[in-house]
Amino acid sequence: MNTVYKLPLVLEPQPEGGYVATCPFLPELITEGDTLQEAIFNANDALAAVIEAFEDLGRPLPSALQPTRPDVPVWMETVLVAS
Repeated sequence: MNTVYKLPLVLEPQPEGGYVATCPFLPELITEGDTLQEAIFNANDALAAVIEAFEDLGRPLPSALQPTRPDVPVWMETVLVAS
């Protein structure tokens, strides 16, 4: 079973196109995508890499990075694109 984390993402449009995704609570999380959806998708991989790096270094996860409880609903704001 996957662990679910709730984090804010900042999706910044780039002049050359695409978006950079960062997290104000977790500065190590940075990724990009050609579309909003791709940037959000890539943020999942970036989060997994950050968690793995912390574990490999024997560092505790930042306090802002806490898993959600599986028995509690998750409130989520997201980006939807209608075409």
